[in-house]
Parts: sequence; structure tokens; C-alpha cells
Amino acid sequence: MIRSPLRAPSGAAEIVADAVRVLAVIGIVVAGIGWTPVDALSLAAVAVVMFLPRLLGLRPSVDIAFGLVALIAVWSSVLEIYITTRWWDLPVHFAANGLFAAVFTILLVRARVVADFRTLPRPMLSAAVTTTAVGMSLGVLWEVFEWYGHTFLDDEIYVAYVDTIGDLVWGTAGAVLAGCLMPFLSGPSPAGAAGPFGSAGPGAPDADDLLPPPELE
Repeated sequence: MIRSPLRAPSGAAEIVADAVRVLAVIGIVVAGIGWTPVDALSLAAVAVVMFLPRLLGLRPSVDIAFGLVALIAVWSSVLEIYITTRWWDLPVHFAANGLFAAVFTILLVRARVVADFRTLPRPMLSAAVTTTAVGMSLGVLWEVFEWYGHTFLDDEIYVAYVDTIGDLVWGTAGAVLAGCLMPFLSGPSPAGAAGPFGSAGPGAPDADDLLPPPELE
């Protein structure tokens, strides 16, 4: 059953997850006033993406982690921490790419773009491989975005061959870990709220059934 993503939060954890999203929206104004329009646009893009876990009805702990990591990643860019502390982008790529890979993989499964892993002979391996592939693709897209930003928007955006390879390696490692944790990451919110991809039509499985349950081995 499809339920409204605008429902009131259920429980303290979902309130915290929504509070993180509110911080992201406030950050758009703060970045626009205190920094540049490009920074405000980056915060706006992150704020939109942060609604995905809620729309997909994922468990609050995953929602909170996704939102916090997204905020840390974007504010690290705004505050130029990636430039002042060169190693900082590696753990951020690891965590952010892993969580983004998991959420976007769940989105693809819910939208029936990729197969429901439980219908395949090796569901856990299939989930890990697909999540890793999605994570690598997102990593490449991010590096292309950095190149575009450096070339056409702001030449202070740091781009270098070694940096790009390191980002891709750490991002892929995060996606591999996320793929192995998909039974947990794909678990539904206790409130049972399915997002707009919760049903694919008549006879389609419920949203909560589209990925392996936590107990699957």
C-alpha cells in the first residue's frame, strides 16, 4: 500500500531524521548569505536528495545516517575542509558513496529497474554486486561533476589524477560494504510507510518485500 511521504513522524528517531532535513533547508539560506550561490545550490540539491529515505520508507537509523553524512559531505566542501585537510575526503567518500549507493539501489529496485534480489538464486551476492555497481557509477558521476565545477564554475575546486583515483577507490569500498549490509539498510521503517515506489501495479509485491529481509542469509 502507498502511504503519503508527508505523514507526521512516528517516534523520536523519525523526528530526529526530519530535524536533520530541516537543518539542510536552513543551510540553503545560510550558505547563500554567508558563502556563494553555488554553495546554496549544493545545499539545495542535498536537501532534495535527503528526502529519499523518507519517501522509500526506510528505517529511521538509515535515514538519520544518510542525512548526516550528506550534510557533512556538502558542508566540508562549503567550508573548504577538503582543501585544508586533504585526507578528509577519503572517509567522507567511503561513508557517503556507500549510503548513497544503498539508497539509490533500493530506489531502482522499488521502481523495478533492477531485479528484486529475493527472486534471484543468490540474493545476497546479487544485492552486493548491484550496490557496488551503482556506487561505482555514482562515484564516477561525482568526479565528472568535480571536473565540471573546476573547469567552468570555480577553479578552486581541487581536481587531480591521484585524488580522483583515491576518491573512486574509497567510494567503491564504501559501496561494497553497503552491499553486504543491504538486508539491514533496506529494512522498512517501523511505521511501515511505503514511498511512491511502494507498489509497481496490480499483483506487484509490497514495497517491504522488494528486498531481502534482515534475516535472509
